[in-house]
Amino acid sequence: MQRTADWLREARAELQAAKDLFAHGHWFWCCFTCQQSAEKALKALGQHHRHPVFGHNLNLLVSALEDLQTIPEEVKRSCARLNRHSLPTRCPNAFDRSAPVDQFFRSDAEEALQDAERVVRFVEGIVGSP
Repeated sequence: MQRTADWLREARAELQAAKDLFAHGHWFWCCFTCQQSAEKALKALGQHHRHPVFGHNLNLLVSALEDLQTIPEEVKRSCARLNRHSLPTRCPNAFDRSAPVDQFFRSDAEEALQDAERVVRFVEGIVGSP
């Protein structure tokens, strides 16, 4: 079954959720949600090419998709930055002390939003707006 539209719709919804989190100062959750949005967008691209990709590591997803689609360097860099937000934003033991809520700042969230938007726009440009 072709699920491109479902994955892309979820990517867009998570990007909007990240914007809402940003508006309320939840920097760490904004960063994580941006990573999730990019992950869903890349999975939409895999579905579009009828080559589902699996996992959560954005760098590995990009690598798996490169045989099917040229991925611009700026999108790869965005994915690499967002990839770093997967675990440390959720797990207090990712740091020697303190909680994720204390480790992420407005500037981190701003960059994550820009990166997630870049990835989602790139995928939309390939698959259209189903």
